[in-house]
Amino acid sequence: MLELPIVKAHLRVDHDGEDELIQGYTDAALCAFETWTNRKLIGADDALPDPVGNALVISKSIRQGALLLIGTWYNSRESVVVGVSAIELPMATNALWQTHRWVNI
Repeated sequence: MLELPIVKAHLRVDHDGEDELIQGYTDAALCAFETWTNRKLIGADDALPDPVGNALVISKSIRQGALLLIGTWYNSRESVVVGVSAIELPMATNALWQTHRWVNI
């Protein structure tokens, strides 16, 4: 759904030494999307299930949100950074993913 070469280009990584790490971040970001939105992602070339339910074809905003989240995890590999001023990272991912949330009423 989110190809490794695209993720590596976003991260500006031009070697293969961290492919497994980056793939792990990619898988986790897509899983985070599904958990946060209560949706089931479907690849662009895959058929939607019948009934559709909470299934959703991956879109540009979902991909961009995942890339931003992967970039945050890649650049800040620990939850706490010692020796720098504490700042909250901007969560543009929320803005990109908010509209896809599935609320079962």
